[in-house]
Amino acid sequence: MRLKNSYFYTLREDVKDEDSVSGNLLCKGGFIKKTSAGIYMMLPLGLKVEKKIEAIIRKHMDEAGAQELRMPALIASDYYEKSGRLENFGPSLFKLKDRTNKQMVLGPTHEELFAVASKMKIRSYKDMPFNLYQFQSKYRDEPRARFGLIRVKEFIMKDAYSFDIDESGLDISYKKMFDAYVKAFDEIGVKYLIVKADTGVMGGLLSEEFQAITPIGEDTIVYCDDCHYSSNLEVANFKKDTKESEEAQLMPELVETPNAGTIEEVCAFLNKDADKFVKTMIYKLDDKFYAVLVRGDREISETKLAKTVGAFEVELADMSDVERITNAKVGFAGPIGLDVPIIMDEEVTKMHNFITGANKTDHHLINVNTKDFKAFKIADVTKVKEGDLCPICGKPLKFTKGIEIGNTFKLGTKYSKALDLTYLNSENKTEYVWMGSYGIGLGRVMAAVVEQNHDDKGIIWPKNIAPFPVSIVLINTKDEKQVELADKLYDELMAKGVDVLYDDRDERAGVKFNDAELIGIPYRLTVGKKASEGIIEIKKRDDDTLITMSYVETIDYILNELK
Repeated sequence: MRLKNSYFYTLREDVKDEDSVSGNLLCKGGFIKKTSAGIYMMLPLGLKVEKKIEAIIRKHMDEAGAQELRMPALIASDYYEKSGRLENFGPSLFKLKDRTNKQMVLGPTHEELFAVASKMKIRSYKDMPFNLYQFQSKYRDEPRARFGLIRVKEFIMKDAYSFDIDESGLDISYKKMFDAYVKAFDEIGVKYLIVKADTGVMGGLLSEEFQAITPIGEDTIVYCDDCHYSSNLEVANFKKDTKESEEAQLMPELVETPNAGTIEEVCAFLNKDADKFVKTMIYKLDDKFYAVLVRGDREISETKLAKTVGAFEVELADMSDVERITNAKVGFAGPIGLDVPIIMDEEVTKMHNFITGANKTDHHLINVNTKDFKAFKIADVTKVKEGDLCPICGKPLKFTKGIEIGNTFKLGTKYSKALDLTYLNSENKTEYVWMGSYGIGLGRVMAAVVEQNHDDKGIIWPKNIAPFPVSIVLINTKDEKQVELADKLYDELMAKGVDVLYDDRDERAGVKFNDAELIGIPYRLTVGKKASEGIIEIKKRDDDTLITMSYVETIDYILNELK
């Protein structure tokens, strides 16, 4: 593409309302343009990158046996009502009505419609397995759109759905998609970890996330260097102390703790470490109140807590409810004498003679033991801390940040039951279809690559997804020898299938060089003063070394580099 008469622009200054490196550089380089919070134009350079990412993903989907189609983005809300997700998505769902007053939504994801489409084919066990996929716009009314393309309200997703007769069939389909994701992300050139995750509003048996590692990531990834265990912080496990305390269990004793309503204040007042305390937090799960017990130096994982009772909504009880339930001011809740169900973390079961609130203002109980109250459930509801021990090998766990760029789900029969997706087995009995769901956010992949590959000059694209792998910079547009050599170089490379960005603008050399650096083209070929000798200067975007070659050598070099 010749730049002189093309739609091309770059910005000289940082973009003030972009709060991420990728958002800033993609806007500065003319790849994207924000129209409102969380909504972006995908400009020609950005679309070229997105299409290259799409082509790589499509190749690996097709190789895995999936078939492409396209679903509507405008969907009757009835489908989401049947699956129970109209309520689960809550305010993030874009809702509207057509002229007949029928309730519609803009699709946040498409499990329901794929289940409906599969019903057209599935009659018996002989009609499976198969896998369908699409590239389609998704819409989610994010409460806090931010970080450029990382958290947006409208985006392109590749979503795929597999259909099998049983769980073992699902396992096979899931593995095919999982392997296809690994191949696609490796080819794109993004650095990632694969982590266990919460199934969230998708539901199902298993969720695994492909997390691009970057400091700006919204997710905290827990991992082990020794055995390669990795998980999202929300659902991460760790090895807990399984030793029973040998000290004799004493009787609870009431002690006065005036104005000591936090763990820190009570620790200081009683001169005890936080791990000798048990915190009692009052939660509202859906419409029911629970008391949740964890060790004093621990935090509660609300995701794990929700899973424990199958709740959709999790929130701390407000002050008035806490005072009504405990008959005390906030900060003095304890498990003894409560009338709400108690969920106790596994770690508490190994503790003896611990300290709790007394459900009496300015008082705590010492020497409390689990025999002194009754737990409704015992479960892992604790959030992992960095340095906790790996649940697999026992080595210290580490934390890093990640951007979720892909997700795979074993949905099981959740949607087939909701939408009556059944088949006749070999004994002519009706059974539910087993489904899998597999998503990749194209914009997030683009942003993650930029977050991982940039310097103070701009983007450094991997050559597989760069908008152009090669740029030609013509220094002097009025020098006939330079123009002749640059034109010849451009025509030859294009004829050999190399997509070239030819900067033939009437601009200073410095402007052209800066733009080439900013937009991150992997190879820059400069045609300048040595054009009369047929000499071309070559520079890689990720290397400051300059090398010179003849015209023929340059053609061979570029073709070999791009193989």
